[in-house]
Amino acid sequence: MKGGTTDYRWRDVGIATLGPMNARLRRRLVLVLPLLALGCAAAPRERQANGAPTQQPYVLVLGTAQDGGYPQIACDRPCCAAARAAPWLTRGVVSLLLVDPRSNKRWLFEATPDLRDQLELARGHGGPAPGTAGRPALFDGIFLTHAHIGHYTGLAHLGREAYGGEETSLFGSRRMVDFLTTHGPWSLLFEDRHLTAAPFTPDAPIALAPDLSVTPLRVPHREEFTDAYAFRIDGPSRSALFLPDIDKWERWERAIEDVLAGVDVAWLDGTFFGPDELPGRDMASIPHPFIVESLARFEQLTEEERTKVRFIHLNHSNPATDPASDAGRAIRAAGMGVAREGDVFAL
Repeated sequence: MKGGTTDYRWRDVGIATLGPMNARLRRRLVLVLPLLALGCAAAPRERQANGAPTQQPYVLVLGTAQDGGYPQIACDRPCCAAARAAPWLTRGVVSLLLVDPRSNKRWLFEATPDLRDQLELARGHGGPAPGTAGRPALFDGIFLTHAHIGHYTGLAHLGREAYGGEETSLFGSRRMVDFLTTHGPWSLLFEDRHLTAAPFTPDAPIALAPDLSVTPLRVPHREEFTDAYAFRIDGPSRSALFLPDIDKWERWERAIEDVLAGVDVAWLDGTFFGPDELPGRDMASIPHPFIVESLARFEQLTEEERTKVRFIHLNHSNPATDPASDAGRAIRAAGMGVAREGDVFAL
């Protein structure tokens, strides 16, 4: 704000960087981007009822927020204040659950700080039978993308201070596994046999059933402690892509369009909607593909390809968190969507 009026010059720069795009989409983004400077938006949390929806493998969305959650620590903007006053507005940190009702097995993708609450959302979706004696493993395996706080620190809930359950396979890259097994307090989880290391090989499918597999795909992302991965999940009939973090699409050795073509749904990094979303923060130090960049890049895809996209890992500042916002409408107008907790995708 300058002299009581909003300075929109950054808006024009942000739009100009997106290249040619549909005129209607451009107009919609021109209206949306200035709103990022005014605060974050909130909408009621939407969840589906618990219980397996099919007898075939499926994926359940457990969380959609960026690592800091929603509301985020020390955020005094209207959306976070509203979420503190009304818990149904909150969002869990990004996580998926892969369930195979045929065997009652399930696998967790990302062990978030919200694991305790997400386990309740997962109730009725595989796992140990109610009343099972002892401390049975809560999951048949846990897949981790990388070592940023929202993606692995929930492992602490599995240790002796909390659940202290039976051994669970931890699927991670060699660097991820080495980091966890050689640094406390995580190393205690392996020493006390709550976790067992299962390092994977990039691009090598991990068979969970004869017709169910997970393939790790290396992606460029900040590597302070470990490398970073996306996961392709292949089921009996359909496949999915889980890619919550990447620096920028153009930095990946793969074309995201080619990867999209090979799956039926894709949960993609939607951390920030636009380039000036965090006043006072250097956005270059936390690179992600802005949703406006993805909308422009994917505009040339067919409608069928665009409908596969579900943005996930939304920062608390992202107005697309609210489906009724102009940002949410812009995403839908472009033929794409935003992930919701409780969403189910059958494989």
